[in-house]
Amino acid sequence: MINKNKRIIIINGTIITPFHLVSGKAIIIEKGKIIEIVNKEELKTATLTGAEIIEGKDKFIAPGYIDIHVHGGGGSDVMDGNYEAINQIAIAHSRFATTAFLPTTMTMDKNKIIESLRSIYEAKLRGTGGAEILGVNLEGPYINPEKKGAQREIDIRKPSIKEFVEFNKASGNLIRLVTIAPEMPGAIELIKYLHKQGIIASIGHSNATYIQTQAGIKAGLSHVTHTFNAMRGLHHREPGVVGAALTSPELTVEVIADGIHIHPIVLKILTKIKDGEKIVLITDAMRAAGLKEGTYDLGGQEVIVTKGQARLKDGTLAGSVLTMDKAVKNMVNKVGIQLPKAIQMASFNPAKSIGIDDKKGSLGPGKDADIVILNKNLEAELTMVAGKIVYRRK
Repeated sequence: MINKNKRIIIINGTIITPFHLVSGKAIIIEKGKIIEIVNKEELKTATLTGAEIIEGKDKFIAPGYIDIHVHGGGGSDVMDGNYEAINQIAIAHSRFATTAFLPTTMTMDKNKIIESLRSIYEAKLRGTGGAEILGVNLEGPYINPEKKGAQREIDIRKPSIKEFVEFNKASGNLIRLVTIAPEMPGAIELIKYLHKQGIIASIGHSNATYIQTQAGIKAGLSHVTHTFNAMRGLHHREPGVVGAALTSPELTVEVIADGIHIHPIVLKILTKIKDGEKIVLITDAMRAAGLKEGTYDLGGQEVIVTKGQARLKDGTLAGSVLTMDKAVKNMVNKVGIQLPKAIQMASFNPAKSIGIDDKKGSLGPGKDADIVILNKNLEAELTMVAGKIVYRRK
């Protein structure tokens, strides 16, 4: 995927690193990496000779967005279990400023999970025509039936270290994050194992009490899957999972900022309480993301997409049709977050949450050239992955 033969220089535009907002600079890219960010006036003839110049005037230049929780898009789903589906998801989301992602499985038959894990491993080896695969997000099957959401209860399984090792082997040891309900029998043992292996244990689809959540944190929980959704909420006599998520500094929290899963005021409350670096924007997108309304499939269940909402027949929210560019836009326009902070929640924060912020998530010398150019409506005009342009708006 790396563009090894050409120097690329992005000029003009407003660079959002995302920690600083700067103008009058040029980004020099070689061999898939950012080499320098210099004053435009410092560009030398030798540097410009043979280089591809990308004009960023009146645009924002930002680090590519990293979606660590996404099930599908462009008509494909991770659980389709083949390379073509994973590649299509990568291509589809690159249109919306995503440069890297964790393909996310869901609670289905064990053999189906293994098939999908193998397909992700194949896609990682072969590469994609869009966003880069960073690993696997295993959502379920170790969840609580009482908070199953759009996951099938018949396929929910007891937490098992032995079975997880089988799953990870099928993925080529790519599993980076696992959603688990800590109150379920065997969960604490699995959380301890995951923590020792350097794999993120995330509380989600859980009916745990505050005390049970704290026991999970002590065992190694460090993340919260789509906070507020499919979990025990905040009650004034039982803080629950949400209470622990808001007040425990150990926990990084995912949020689906589509204005449907979480009310904008609740998101505003979250941003006032939680450390800004601990909030990660995700899409939780299913196969209909980027497509028109209609009837689709999610994990073997019929999903009806209308008015920007994806729901099962009984009205249960079934993932989303959100894209990362819209998540950022919603945080700015509906929640009132400053643009650099919103971009940080979509780039640096997810990179940090999975331990790759030394390479991705911000713009600076030595970082991967995962870059998006956004127009004033915060839509992707250009998406670059490791120095290769994978999307350009016509």
